[in-house]
Amino acid sequence: MPDTGKPGLPSPARLRKRAEFLAVRRGEKRRGRLFLLEVLDRSDAGPPRVGFTVTKKTGNAVQRNRVRRRLKEAVRVHAARDMQPGNDYVIVGREDVLDAPFGQLAAELSRRIRSKR
Repeated sequence: MPDTGKPGLPSPARLRKRAEFLAVRRGEKRRGRLFLLEVLDRSDAGPPRVGFTVTKKTGNAVQRNRVRRRLKEAVRVHAARDMQPGNDYVIVGREDVLDAPFGQLAAELSRRIRSKR
């Protein structure tokens, strides 16, 4: 996992290209009040990768960036260890992320990542 420059807590690899995000849309969808989690099993032993999306209907750029930053930190601090190797995850943030206590956000994210349908 790449180093974030912050002591002790590496972040998972990131999805960066549009094609990678579109590929994950073919996978499983886990809906929640705070976010939508899309999961794709790549069927390899590579490290888990994660991408973040916040749509314009969530609010202005400041609000969208705050949603994205909260989700990134929740993944880095709590949920990264729950991610399975060989999987890609896309987290589509919703506006409710801004009002949720951080502990609740992190717990919900970990629970959704661990859940299997």
